[in-house]
Amino acid sequence: MRMYDIIEKKRDGYKLSKEEIEFFVNGFTNGTIPDYQASAFLMAVFFNQMDKEETIDLTMAMLESGDKLDLSKIEGIKVDKHSTGGVGDKTTIILAPLVAAAGVPVAKMSGRGLGHTGGTIDKFESFDDFKLNIPEEKFIADVNEIGVAIASQTGDLAPADKKIYALRDVTATVNNLSLIASSIMSKKLASGADAIVLDVKTGSGAFMKEEDDAFDLAKIMVEIGCGVGRNTIGVITDMDEPLGFAVGNVLEVIEAIDTLKGEGPKDLTDLCLELGAHMLVLGGKASDIEDAKRTLEDLIDSGKALEKLKELIAAQGGNPEFIENYEMFKKASIVKDIYLEDEGFIQKIESEEVGKAALVLGAGRETKESEIDLAVGIVLSKKVGDYVGQAERVATIYANDLDKFEEAKEILTKAYIVENKEVEEKKLIKGIVYENNIVKY
Repeated sequence: MRMYDIIEKKRDGYKLSKEEIEFFVNGFTNGTIPDYQASAFLMAVFFNQMDKEETIDLTMAMLESGDKLDLSKIEGIKVDKHSTGGVGDKTTIILAPLVAAAGVPVAKMSGRGLGHTGGTIDKFESFDDFKLNIPEEKFIADVNEIGVAIASQTGDLAPADKKIYALRDVTATVNNLSLIASSIMSKKLASGADAIVLDVKTGSGAFMKEEDDAFDLAKIMVEIGCGVGRNTIGVITDMDEPLGFAVGNVLEVIEAIDTLKGEGPKDLTDLCLELGAHMLVLGGKASDIEDAKRTLEDLIDSGKALEKLKELIAAQGGNPEFIENYEMFKKASIVKDIYLEDEGFIQKIESEEVGKAALVLGAGRETKESEIDLAVGIVLSKKVGDYVGQAERVATIYANDLDKFEEAKEILTKAYIVENKEVEEKKLIKGIVYENNIVKY
């Protein structure tokens, strides 16, 4: 079997066998297939797609490429959450301690940033000395002791995904249903959770631009999860504008902490309550979604969710004083407000353009070797539907380089569409995908 023939076959639109897919995954993982052939293969898949059977075969090959985490020593039903990614998506920082405070163990394996903003691991590194490469024994012990632990994906856990994930990021092959589904589910299945809640984004700032594509992605991921005995659901959520106000690592961490204090943006708070409620139901800690939301709201109001975040930070070597003193976080040297020439109601904020502006500032990675600047980013002052006058600030840019600031400013101002007409409010939650049912709102 030759990689050349497999690339040619998929390039020409033919279906790959299980053996051919395993040959690619195993060869790329062990280094016998070089980056340039893997890149060609990914581009062929991107343009010609994979069917359901190919996608499942790819997922399982990636799952079997390395170790699988055994969480059987953790008491209770372990529920994981994964987002397909978006602009300003900092939900894990909120949900991990919040759900753990409700009694559902959260053993979370996360990744670094893909594209325009940092990932969960990057964001947690905003806390000085926070350890993310922790031994499996400590990971499990922390979950048993305080209910939650966050760790970076190890090289031995779905190593095929780690290599493919990094290559997709720099070859413009991120936005493909099969590649996204296999990447997410191979990690989730290898991470050992009993149940999985998938936050599948749709809109201008998501990988799935069209709502129907988001439902299709959720459906195949739910089928994969449930097919191997993991109770899995997909929640389809809006990403036509950034989630919350903050975009950028430290800025998002601060907004997440505010949310745990009960002072977060409405859309971010509502989404976390929705996702967290499903986690509680799957974890056996609530009878229904509304009951679960009331439990989560009580944990925020009482301060117990915030205390759980402090426990998490302290357990993994970080300083929990950051949570009460934001001055301890890294700061940008340039902070400037942004104004628009037009006035009226904001019709749209192109999320992807906001993400690109953050990337220019250094909040994300342009290549595998890029270093993230944790302090930089954007904080919006206005959202879709808000009225903005000529003298009103629409955003603030945090930068450490004046040239990057100017470039980001140009991108950001073009992301706003303003007209003199009111805007109909869009639904944040588009629907839920269950194993045998799809509910659209």
